[in-house]
Amino acid sequence: MPGLFGIDVVVLAGGLGTRIRGVLGDTPKVLAPINGRPFLDHLLDHLAGLGAGRAVLSLGVGAEQVTAHLDRHPPPLPVVPVVEPAPLGTGGALRHVLPRLTSDPVMVMNGDTWLETDFAAFLAEHRRAACPVSLLCVAVDDVSRYGQVELAEDGSVTRFAEKAPGRTGPGWINGGALLLSRPALDHLAAGSGPSLEQDFLGRLPPGWIHGWRAEGAAFIDIGTPDSLAEAGGVLPQGKTEA
Repeated sequence: MPGLFGIDVVVLAGGLGTRIRGVLGDTPKVLAPINGRPFLDHLLDHLAGLGAGRAVLSLGVGAEQVTAHLDRHPPPLPVVPVVEPAPLGTGGALRHVLPRLTSDPVMVMNGDTWLETDFAAFLAEHRRAACPVSLLCVAVDDVSRYGQVELAEDGSVTRFAEKAPGRTGPGWINGGALLLSRPALDHLAAGSGPSLEQDFLGRLPPGWIHGWRAEGAAFIDIGTPDSLAEAGGVLPQGKTEA
């Protein structure tokens, strides 16, 4: 059953992709080829299958390549490309697309993250918890690359721990997907700062963020050469496009 029920999904895809530039060259990270198709095509097919209403693409470096690709390969759901006027960071990029968003809540996801989980349950838990923000959390064997999300028993997010060489081992991390209700979007619009996690999430009042533990989620972040190489074993197979 579709899990996103017509809501807007913002895909943050404006980053520089510096860690994998040696592999991709000038190709934007969101167009990285995986199993014969650009990552974006896999992602848009996935969102369409989940019943998302629209994908709002926040684009920056390489935006022309992305929009040209969409012109050649019409997507399976309505897509609204929004190009940032200058690098704004994740928080600034989301603030820039706010006027285009119409659903309540909206989902925000990283354009370099693949997630397979029960999004219907994520949305239902967001509504049950009645918090302005719900954060999809995934379990990893080593939190050192990502930073750690610390959760109370009731699911409240109590702390975002920064990446640190000494912070290793298993734990819960930000899986790269958020549900934001209108109070959270209004709070974001009134704020400033480039980082979604540090300048927005990290400064919200206590009790505003509910963490949903996505047990057994399929998760990969394609932002490094190693994880990009591993992504073919996680994402669907697909034929090579012209």
